[in-house]
Amino acid sequence: MKLGVNIDHVAVLREARQVNDPDILQALYVACENGAQQITIHLREDRRHIQDIDVKNILMHSKLPVNLECSINKEILTIVSDLKPHRVTLVPEKREEVTTEGGLDVFKYEDEVAYAIEQLHDSLIPVSLFVDPSIEAMEQSKTLGAEMVELHTGSFSNLFNMLNSNLPYSNHSVKELELPRYELSQRLEESIEDIKSAATRAKKLGLEVAAGHGLNYNNVDEMMKILEITELNIGQSIIARSVFTGLADAVKEMKRLTIR
Repeated sequence: MKLGVNIDHVAVLREARQVNDPDILQALYVACENGAQQITIHLREDRRHIQDIDVKNILMHSKLPVNLECSINKEILTIVSDLKPHRVTLVPEKREEVTTEGGLDVFKYEDEVAYAIEQLHDSLIPVSLFVDPSIEAMEQSKTLGAEMVELHTGSFSNLFNMLNSNLPYSNHSVKELELPRYELSQRLEESIEDIKSAATRAKKLGLEVAAGHGLNYNNVDEMMKILEITELNIGQSIIARSVFTGLADAVKEMKRLTIR
């Protein structure tokens, strides 16, 4: 399994004081030296963490492929096309959200996604679409011309965390928190089946399959069981663990858990 380490949250901490500490390039080097096989970053429209200069520096200094997440905003696409990362993952984006809340709607925004893929392909950049795990989304992603999909694992991760932790998570609805345990377990199994089915269909369509969002040291094993998934992109849980263990050990431990 390829492990993509998302280092956005290092930049989140840096931007809290708007100083170059912690240094995003130091995070890049530590991740590269301790088991990461890809570096993932998100250039948001509001630049709340990763900045344009970060992307340039990371692309210049990374010995690993760089997976750059961005929206389908035309201004961002022009910048990204000029920067030429190893791959672009198109994601939904809202200014008010804390983090990405769901997959890209490849039906509602069909024309915009098609335009974005064409523009990136013109710059010889492969494209992945960050989508919810459904058969229909896999087929539409193939039709639109993407080479890869990244399955949004947020629903799975939320349900897993609710069933395996005494702490409520803020991105759960009140209705979810009030559900009986057996119903949460059923929903968790359904979410895993959705991911399996989507991954199987994507693979048959010739798409590469990645997964990400909310994955951590406790739940990543479930994704390891789905052989069609060949890449995981994980960030927040690794950076959170690094506060206590250091980034090198945090990356090493996640890499250990993602070896088949």
